[in-house]
Amino acid sequence: MVEKDGQQKELLFLQLVSMFQMAAMQQLGKLVNPLTDKTERDLNQAKFSIDVLNVLKEKTSGNLTADEDEFLSKVLFELQMNYVDEARRPQDSPPETDQAKPAEPSDEAASGEASEQVDETKSDAGDS
Repeated sequence: MVEKDGQQKELLFLQLVSMFQMAAMQQLGKLVNPLTDKTERDLNQAKFSIDVLNVLKEKTSGNLTADEDEFLSKVLFELQMNYVDEARRPQDSPPETDQAKPAEPSDEAASGEASEQVDETKSDAGDS
């Protein structure tokens, strides 16, 4: 029973991180807002979502499983890089939605195996 409760808590934590990740990606204009069916960019809101995840990482330091910590770190890195990319882009310029691919918890992460992913899109950022 204790193991099942721990697995459920890990999944809930990953879902919480994913919710903020999706919100930030929408706010960065990288994903379509499902309510308006439009791509919108609000860097102030995106920064807030990223900051919330940073606080979550700080406050949970030492209390996360290796998989949870790795997932949260990857999500934060991805969001921060996308934020920098969008902050440098002129306000009128459309965002590059096909460039960003949100990190997702893999089956290996849920089962305890480390998952290694390489984001090849970052090298394409300078080609546009």
